[in-house]
Amino acid sequence: MKALLTTTLVFLVAASVVSQTVRKYSNEFMNIGVDAAAMGMSNAVVAHSADVNSGYWNPAGLVHVADKQLALMHSSYFANIANYDYLAFAMPLDERSAIGVSVIRFAVDDILNTTQLIDEEGNINYDRISLFSTADYGVTFSYARNLPLDGLNYGVSAKVIRRIIGDFASSWGFGLDAAIQFETKNNWKFGIMARDITTTFNAWAIDEEKFAEIQNAIEGENQELPETTEITIPKLQVGVSKKFIFRYDYSLLAAVDLHVRFEQNNDIISTSFASVTPSVGFEFGYLDMVFLRTGVGNFQNELQIDNTERVSFQPSLGVGFKYKGIQVDYAFTDIGDQSVALYSNVFSLKLDFSIFR
Repeated sequence: MKALLTTTLVFLVAASVVSQTVRKYSNEFMNIGVDAAAMGMSNAVVAHSADVNSGYWNPAGLVHVADKQLALMHSSYFANIANYDYLAFAMPLDERSAIGVSVIRFAVDDILNTTQLIDEEGNINYDRISLFSTADYGVTFSYARNLPLDGLNYGVSAKVIRRIIGDFASSWGFGLDAAIQFETKNNWKFGIMARDITTTFNAWAIDEEKFAEIQNAIEGENQELPETTEITIPKLQVGVSKKFIFRYDYSLLAAVDLHVRFEQNNDIISTSFASVTPSVGFEFGYLDMVFLRTGVGNFQNELQIDNTERVSFQPSLGVGFKYKGIQVDYAFTDIGDQSVALYSNVFSLKLDFSIFR
């Protein structure tokens, strides 16, 4: 417990210092979320996450994995321009510990490169147009273990970030996450997920020759090389959940999470030290086989044209089906365009290897 308190204190101090001195929005693709079941509940899952997807949401939950599990997810954003894919695997090591690994790819492929459209003589030559892609990769290695205190688990994750922008620039990044989960005897569950506790570091390598081509193609723009170092500030997700059973066949899972960023922004609770936005999720189950999910989150104070403010939010819906270790889930987010993001259809598949035994 002393180690946990020390880690928490270091996390808060680092967050308060870094938030005032560095760029805050690197590696945002790692904050989108994974698993259609979680997205259907507006990502309010940090307290009860207990499967292969826990490597992302709360690595402490991996201790509940009883056999090898595999997860896949795909979604598209911005009218199918950007593709978001996720693959994860987890397995128990023994009765008290488990490991997991996951890969996230967020990419826009086949972008037209028109920097060479006009040749040296000022003529337009469409044969000089080429294609390139920009892709972000996040690989996470997770470990979880039970603590001697009954119901308390901890988990840690090491992240490797790879970002590529054609042959213009690329970067490597590294960081750590830490998390705990606690379940009481009356089935209340609590979870804390601290992301980027080491302030995830990204170092960029930029091809100055290629960058010079962009400068020549767009006169008066991009005249200076961008920053070659980025640091992602820590974030905190705190949650509580409880599952209720009705007449043996019906269940209701209710969860509330608080998403904390150590910066001042448009969240409904915002100070110079930290900003907080809640998310609430519900899952209605029948026979632990068919699921209907809903949630609401991402509450923001939006400034209107008349200088008044209104609170916007992002609702979500989802359905799921599970049978003998195979689970298929679907989520539909951003109903009614309540936030600035476009709606998304998210599909995911989870496979428990126990079906082969």
